Amino acid sequence: MPQCVCDLPGYNSWPMISRAGNRLICLYSRGSEHTIDEPSRGIYARYSDDEGIHWSCEVMVNNDSEAGDVPIGKGMDPEDGSVLFFVRRCTKGLASLLHDLYRTTDGIHFQRIATLDLDVPPMQITDILILDEGVWMALWFAGNYSNRNHNSWGTLVSYDKGLHWKQNVVENSLPKDQWPTEPSAVYLGNGRLLAVARREYNREKPESILAQFQLESVDYGKTWSKALTNITDISESTPSLILTPSGKICNYYYQRFAGFLKRRTVSAEAIWGNPTSWSEPEILLQASTDGCNAGNVNSTVSGKKHILAYYSGDERNTSIYVHVADGSTE
Repeated sequence: MPQCVCDLPGYNSWPMISRAGNRLICLYSRGSEHTIDEPSRGIYARYSDDEGIHWSCEVMVNNDSEAGDVPIGKGMDPEDGSVLFFVRRCTKGLASLLHDLYRTTDGIHFQRIATLDLDVPPMQITDILILDEGVWMALWFAGNYSNRNHNSWGTLVSYDKGLHWKQNVVENSLPKDQWPTEPSAVYLGNGRLLAVARREYNREKPESILAQFQLESVDYGKTWSKALTNITDISESTPSLILTPSGKICNYYYQRFAGFLKRRTVSAEAIWGNPTSWSEPEILLQASTDGCNAGNVNSTVSGKKHILAYYSGDERNTSIYVHVADGSTE
């Protein structure tokens, strides 16, 4: 059964979850509605030492009085096991988008280690991957969700443990329906990266298939291919990928409006180059069917278990939950 992380009054949403040792740490944002730029929206954290059954009291991470704060990506430093969180500060009307990187070892104390000043200000920076020889990478996307060709995406690379980042643009001037957003990626080794991303609905092209994109790179993210998958049971659905020790990929996502949290599991080698070969979905649970007022699954691994954080509710009050899924996919 899902366990509640936070049900305080308000719009608790967009969680990010990771693990520091045996401790789960969950960041989430709270405002008054489904908006990212309200100044009252802040970021809060709780931790659990029993795999998500009980959660600590709330700690404020950041609440900029002039911007809406949202956690947008997470990672782990392999050298000391500390948890990393990207945080976005968005001023009213999307006038500016600032991105900070925080580090924590306990889910109580948070240290801001970098503020990113990028040529293309991202709408979002996603989870951090650790590549070969200590190289850190994250994907990003930028745009205003219009049907004009104002959208782009690419990679960020750091060679000094997140203190500085180099931005690479993979595609720009994209129409909305060719724009991969909110991607989740896994590193398969030998320079190969595989990611899954949302496809946004383009009202000017209602015939467009609403399906997840599959992105692949064979050169450490320098160049990418992009294709539609056979995953069409989505609506503005954010994926979260886990690569298992046996080489399988679990794709977790929330089917909005229907209210289903789902998983598709495939062999990484079988799906590589075959984006329409994803397995049929498993339904793990059902929650709110109230449109975009539920969803945004974010996952982490704890032993043989996969811990899934999501939010669920209505247009004024939503709560953060976690669900523990069996990660044994053999």
